[in-house]
Amino acid sequence: MEIAQIVGLALVTTVMLLILRQEKPVMAVLLSIVFGVVIFTFMMAKMAAIIDVMKELTRRAEMNYFFLTTLLKILGVAYLGEFTAAICQDAGEQAVAKKVEFASKIIIAVLALPIMIAILESLMDIMPG
Repeated sequence: MEIAQIVGLALVTTVMLLILRQEKPVMAVLLSIVFGVVIFTFMMAKMAAIIDVMKELTRRAEMNYFFLTTLLKILGVAYLGEFTAAICQDAGEQAVAKKVEFASKIIIAVLALPIMIAILESLMDIMPG
């Protein structure tokens, strides 16, 4: 699914959401979730291609796969957190959305800790002492 198709589907969904929100708000939230899942499903192949390229670059650079997997986990948390927060906002639950965003940021910080430690240890090894 290319960008023109995504834009077209988004515009049709938006018009339908505008109509549904007035008559059946619950159905509007469900439609928004379905739209997000459809887009996510169509983007899976493109995300798999990105992951394959990153794996190849990691292999060529002879880097530890731990860093790649950690980076991919961080990206996954960021995307899922944003997606979930958007759904909560669509449902009118801004407070829940903010808490999801907060939790995502904390999880990302925790996941990034080993990478930050490895970088600091590398810097300490390089510096004279």
